[in-house]
Amino acid sequence: MTARIYVPADAAAVALGADDVAAAIGRHAAGHAVEIIRTGSRGLFWLEPMIEVATPAGRIAYGPVAPEDVAGLVAAGLLHGGDHPLRLGAPEAIPFLARQTRLTFGRCGVVDPASAADYRAHGGGVGLERALELGPEGIVEAVVQSGLRGRGGAGFPTGIKWRTVAAAQAPQKYIVCNADEGDSGTYADRMIMEGDPFVLIEGMVIAGIAVGASRGYVYLRSEYPHAAVAFGRALEAARRDGLLGTRIGGSAHDFDIELRMGAGAYVCGEETALLDSIEGKRGQVRAKPPLPAHHGLFGRPTVINNVISLASVPFILAEGPETYRDFGMGRSRGTMPIQLAGNVRFGGLFETGFGMTLGELVDEIGGGTASGRPVRAVQVGGPLGAYFPRALFDTPFDYEAFAAAGGLIGHGGVVVFDDTVDLRAQARFAMEFCAIESCGKCTPCRIGSTRGVEVIDRMGAGDGPAQETLLRDLCETMKFGSLCALGGFAPYPVLSALDHFPEDFGLKSPLAVAE
Repeated sequence: MTARIYVPADAAAVALGADDVAAAIGRHAAGHAVEIIRTGSRGLFWLEPMIEVATPAGRIAYGPVAPEDVAGLVAAGLLHGGDHPLRLGAPEAIPFLARQTRLTFGRCGVVDPASAADYRAHGGGVGLERALELGPEGIVEAVVQSGLRGRGGAGFPTGIKWRTVAAAQAPQKYIVCNADEGDSGTYADRMIMEGDPFVLIEGMVIAGIAVGASRGYVYLRSEYPHAAVAFGRALEAARRDGLLGTRIGGSAHDFDIELRMGAGAYVCGEETALLDSIEGKRGQVRAKPPLPAHHGLFGRPTVINNVISLASVPFILAEGPETYRDFGMGRSRGTMPIQLAGNVRFGGLFETGFGMTLGELVDEIGGGTASGRPVRAVQVGGPLGAYFPRALFDTPFDYEAFAAAGGLIGHGGVVVFDDTVDLRAQARFAMEFCAIESCGKCTPCRIGSTRGVEVIDRMGAGDGPAQETLLRDLCETMKFGSLCALGGFAPYPVLSALDHFPEDFGLKSPLAVAE
């Protein structure tokens, strides 16, 4: 009987030696009937490379495995799930996985990302079948009823966006997937594209049927070469399988997808700059209105959604909007893939319903800092997210709760810092990052970010009290005067650092917001 061993080809696992581990297994198990299947990652990065072997009782995991461990593993009965110090047992029983609610990431690390047949064998395609039964109006209504909101950061209701494009009259419409995952501490999009790319393809096909679009584009950041290869293979397999092309599922609907690579500009994560880039122009933010839903790619009505938004749709259609809506709290429904990064003991992807507190995520799930020192600050929402002190760790992970606390959840990245962090330096980085990445179209972002760096430098030179009012006024101008979220959100990390960690700026106490 052939033993099946699953070794991740996820970029994070590869960076930690997964390719060498796979090669070592091939050498040391050469005398046995072995099939090595390269999967995505389950997202437990401190255990990578984590390999799994199929047994009659289910999969057994081992990790973190180094190439030099393989000979001993094989001798200890790896091919049959034998005992060894690296044996972790059933992956689903590992506490980090056991506490999750994996609706979108259920197949990541489980299926062969290059096999459409394996995708279907694990429940893929059911959402599309249901979508074809419901028809365009029924699909849109299901997404509306699910409560799904944009997982890229804005949190706009996905179903409302689809309904707007569906109602638009045009000879051609488009579905655009924003995979330009540029936020620090985020990797959920990459994990889907490398570990379960067919769920994204299925979500885009469903979106196309819902709004009457026959063509889709995936805009992927150039820093993701592994994802580009994995997704390219999946596109070819999807066409062979009939998931893409003409008369999908025997229906009258046609849909195909093209992969486009970005050039590395952070601003192209903004939807209109992204559209300009796809069109072959310099990525600059467009003024709104008109909205992309009316006048988007090549001037046609366009749905633009993040990877996770689109990848959530197949579950909603397969299991029903009510099932998805049952998870979460308030207006934040469903699950969110939270990405723990930075100085954290257990870094990785944790998918759960909205509502878990920031403290639970950092202290219980993340295990505190990797350095063993106290947690001083956590930045949520990428390089333009606010810094939260421990005093705000009771904040529920929810769009409205974070907004009320002066932050944003963004794409779900949580970056942990211990008590050695200099928050003035972090605030300066936010302004410098904005200055470098600005498209230059609007003055508040282009000039304000440069002046912000200068002001923070003067504060670092001992002129904190005299510069505080100027820095706050500058942030106010950028927040409300910038054309897009790049300049508009840059004040979040600066003001939060100033408010919660004034001592790092040479201040005894922060000015009241009212002043």
